[in-house]
Amino acid sequence: MTRIILLTQASCVSCEQAKIALARLALEFPLEVEEIPLGSETGRALALRHAVAFAPGVLVDGALFSYGRLPEKKLRHQLSQLVKMTGAARIGASE
Repeated sequence: MTRIILLTQASCVSCEQAKIALARLALEFPLEVEEIPLGSETGRALALRHAVAFAPGVLVDGALFSYGRLPEKKLRHQLSQLVKMTGAARIGASE
């Protein structure tokens, strides 16, 4: 299962859009999504460690994927590649 951390802040339109996109992707791929506020101690530490310039920050399996508007198509492609590499089944895929 791929772990995604979403670093968010209040009143962030791009953060809300990222949540919607991740919910869509979770219907296709085995994802564990955790939302962490950027203003929290954990959020600030992750943002500093991964050089997240602004919200939303997206980490995939502990590595920075993006910050700002989430490129859903690019993330879908990366998740597809991870599925191919690990042999994990996509959700809803016939066996």
